[in-house]
Amino acid sequence: MQPYELTLAEAARAIHGGELSPVELTDSVLGRIDEVEPRLGAYVAVTADAARRAAAGAERDIAAGGHRGPLHGIPMGLKDLIDVAGLPTTAGSQVREGHMAVEASAVATRLQDAGAILLGKTHTHEFAFGLTTPQTRNAWAPDRVAGGSSGGSAVAVAAGEATFALGTDTGGSIRVPAALNGVVGLKPTYGLVPRHGVTSLSWSLDHVGPLTRTVEDAGLVLGAIAGYDPRDPASLSGPPALGARRAGQGLAGVRVGVPRNYYFERIAPEVEKAVRDAIERLRELGAELVGIDIPMTEYIQAAHWGLMVPEATAYHEDTLRTSPERYAPDVRVLLEAGALIPAGDYLRAQRARTLMREAWSGLFDEVDVIAAPTVTSTAARSDQPSVSWPDGSEESVSDTYVRLSAPANVTGVPALTLPVGLDGAGLPVGMQLIGRPLGEATLLDVGGAYEATRGEAAVRGGMSALAPAEG
Repeated sequence: MQPYELTLAEAARAIHGGELSPVELTDSVLGRIDEVEPRLGAYVAVTADAARRAAAGAERDIAAGGHRGPLHGIPMGLKDLIDVAGLPTTAGSQVREGHMAVEASAVATRLQDAGAILLGKTHTHEFAFGLTTPQTRNAWAPDRVAGGSSGGSAVAVAAGEATFALGTDTGGSIRVPAALNGVVGLKPTYGLVPRHGVTSLSWSLDHVGPLTRTVEDAGLVLGAIAGYDPRDPASLSGPPALGARRAGQGLAGVRVGVPRNYYFERIAPEVEKAVRDAIERLRELGAELVGIDIPMTEYIQAAHWGLMVPEATAYHEDTLRTSPERYAPDVRVLLEAGALIPAGDYLRAQRARTLMREAWSGLFDEVDVIAAPTVTSTAARSDQPSVSWPDGSEESVSDTYVRLSAPANVTGVPALTLPVGLDGAGLPVGMQLIGRPLGEATLLDVGGAYEATRGEAAVRGGMSALAPAEG
């Protein structure tokens, strides 16, 4: 096994035990980037020289007894919405041409303090306003979409081009590409991870979180980036304990909610089967399965769009007026549409969100976690505009991907996606675990218990699926 194939936890143990150096690990991942990046397009820019210098510094610090923890010496990527001092933050847009970040974001600073090694900035759908990331190709099948808007981060992790990465999630932008590329993605509780220095799509829906190869790795990254920051008005002061469940403990006493409505409607049969099989595996591990009804489902899409679109338009008000031609057509039309939404509709969306949060709070009196599909279908072809359903309805690719992920953004609850199998075309299927506010530890416990039953191949599937480089 090559160092780039290691999970974060495996690499951290090897570094701490003196079996692997940060320089060896970083060189291996950079070599992997050289090998596969021309076919995948995960990165906007790779800062190889700076990464090697940082790795050498981490190696010296660790040798001198200054080990900072599990992220020390671990190479990672940051979505190109996240400011790093002295590097551009392009947000995937010509609007940001010539932009240079002066100050580091809160999460970039925390990762640097933890000793993580920055490899570069990963592609995003322009200003995170999309679910496909067209610059990037799926790690399992280059003719398929990567998912978005954190597509570059998901593909980098799946293909061995980063040991972990950060993304952002406003309607599913961590979980959708994670599911489509067979990796783990965690959208934390709203306000748990600070967003200072992160380009906003919709300030009342935006989240920052990790994309990793395992559930354990997601917990390690979350532990480094979570916590209060006074520069983020939504920041929470009480991060949860993130301890891992003991191996072999099982899930006795855990109540898993299985939706009777919404989440299993209009989804691909192979996705439904893989997720229901995974839920059955949770029962075999000791969990109690509880049927639940998802409340206010008729308001989810309207509330999500009613909040996100006008907030995005407000953020882009100046540049939309002065240089509209610099936006891609798909993003420009959404931003222009936001200017037409009446204030009353925005306020009604706010009211609907309040009622939905109250209703979802009641769900978690009945269950500890909800298990459901992450997305309705696996990765679409890059030239595929829509998905058709047996009832005669049709959805755009973006609409179908956001449908099952948006509720956790509207309500602000944490949600974890992890791979649970493959469809007939060999493409990954993701299961979403949704918890109560600040319930990340439970999600990590349940997800980790399931993941432990899947075996080694499931963790490194994207790297195995990627065909060898030509020549």
